[in-house]
Amino acid sequence: MKTLLILGHPLKDSFCAALGESYLKGAKAKGHETKTIYLGDLKFNPLLENAYKKEQPLEPDLQEAQKLISWADHIVFSYPVWWSLFPALLKGFFDRVLLPDFAFKFIGGGKWKKLLKGKTARLLITMDSPPPLHILYFRNPSVKAMKATIGFCGIKQKNTYFGSIRYSDDKKKKKWLKKAERLGRKL
Repeated sequence: MKTLLILGHPLKDSFCAALGESYLKGAKAKGHETKTIYLGDLKFNPLLENAYKKEQPLEPDLQEAQKLISWADHIVFSYPVWWSLFPALLKGFFDRVLLPDFAFKFIGGGKWKKLLKGKTARLLITMDSPPPLHILYFRNPSVKAMKATIGFCGIKQKNTYFGSIRYSDDKKKKKWLKKAERLGRKL
């Protein structure tokens, strides 16, 4: 299986990055081929300047990202919850990369073809609040937004939560890293 990590945190030395790398470590142990996109390293304008009314040429980094998404069977999104959602960098990436005729195609009558159908995803989600608070009280907005976005394109997702990050110690974080590795091994 070909597995792609998309790090939605802008920093490579974040706990989100460590979780993603642990997941890939588990996948590699099972013989899977892996690649990574570090969104913080990409050079692109995250704004969809013309709102689909006029083509906005993709920067080389986004062209490569589309190739990697096409290549992958399974995509791991590792990101923090900030203000109840994923970082703006990830949203801008989606706006620019998940384009018509790449990720979906409108076919008329309010219907569309899901061009990324058959791919799966694992969300590795970190947060400072306890996950039950995010899920039950706030109604899980980051996961709903991901499902609306990648699900629209045909990608089926599973979710794993890690929190509260702010109040966790090194022992707890090591346990979470092992959990991410086990998830990668189960692919």
